[in-house]
Amino acid sequence: MQLELRNVCKKVGNEFHISDISLTFEAGTLNILLGPTLSGKTSLMRLMAGLDKPSSGTVHFSGQDVTGVPVQKRNAAMVYQQFINYPNLTVFENIASPLRIAKVADAEIKTRVAKVASLLKLENMLSRSPQELSGGQQQRTALARALVKGADLVLLDEPLANLDYKLREELREELPRIFSETGSIFVYATTEPSEALLLGGNTASLHQGKVTQFGPTIDVFSRPQNLITAQTLSDPPMNTLPVTKLNETMLFKSHVEIPVLGQLPQLPDDDYTIAFRPHHLYLHRTSDMAIAVKAKVAVTEITGSESYVHVDLAGVRWVLLTSGIHNFDVQETIEIFMDPSKFYVFDRNDTLVVTPETVA
Repeated sequence: MQLELRNVCKKVGNEFHISDISLTFEAGTLNILLGPTLSGKTSLMRLMAGLDKPSSGTVHFSGQDVTGVPVQKRNAAMVYQQFINYPNLTVFENIASPLRIAKVADAEIKTRVAKVASLLKLENMLSRSPQELSGGQQQRTALARALVKGADLVLLDEPLANLDYKLREELREELPRIFSETGSIFVYATTEPSEALLLGGNTASLHQGKVTQFGPTIDVFSRPQNLITAQTLSDPPMNTLPVTKLNETMLFKSHVEIPVLGQLPQLPDDDYTIAFRPHHLYLHRTSDMAIAVKAKVAVTEITGSESYVHVDLAGVRWVLLTSGIHNFDVQETIEIFMDPSKFYVFDRNDTLVVTPETVA
């Protein structure tokens, strides 16, 4: 079993919502669509489900072209971020509803509902109505209704977005277990890099209707092929600095001079973008190679265990993530430190040319 998109495009008016996407998802895999709002995640899922037809390109399932096949004739299920349950039915009947429509025998319905209820820890709630459930339990019910069909393709469109933090964390921990116990193809849309990393599987990074990279989630995070992917997979945002390499230094305007260390000497003289994650910007010198720069504090966010220090370096805004409480005055000038061994370097086409010596 395999879902394959071949050069799929979706044009609405003069605007491409999806542009020339080719992807292959295998049976038993979790595949994450990661990108900001309006990057094309929902549009792409609708094409996979058969809710929409591509303007060009084809959709194949298990080797068969299903491009023109409507959703009713596909073995697919979809779960949205809103809890969609029938308020006048019990949890059991909510889960069983697609089987009732398919005229499955009562004995088999009972068996299949019991199995999926156990998987989602709903066994003791089958006689309740949805109004008696918590938000997390309602979303589990919606997910159980999708799974009970035995769908070959299960699409989850930001299913945890409307839950509070505690419920999101609980379900995030459970979902990989649930996914691993079925043989379906799962496609999960999210705007949160942390959620993609927690769930694992494979990730397709999306930007303006295009896939910028696809592969195992940890590989896409650790080795982004381009700057857009690096920024999509970083929260807080990846810090960047445009520089010009000239002989033995990299220069940013007249404010920062970065010695060419590690793999940097191999690069030809040209314009580049240095990028590094917020937790690789430090308040103290971490090594002999560390590069000190002075920047002005824009704002400090204290979470309790961590502090996010937003700084301005001659018009470039960075975020420094550090443990503990650090409270700086706005416009205060502080010294911060960069570690060249943590640098990603992208060329003038935003293509990765240097990967950090240690990726973490």
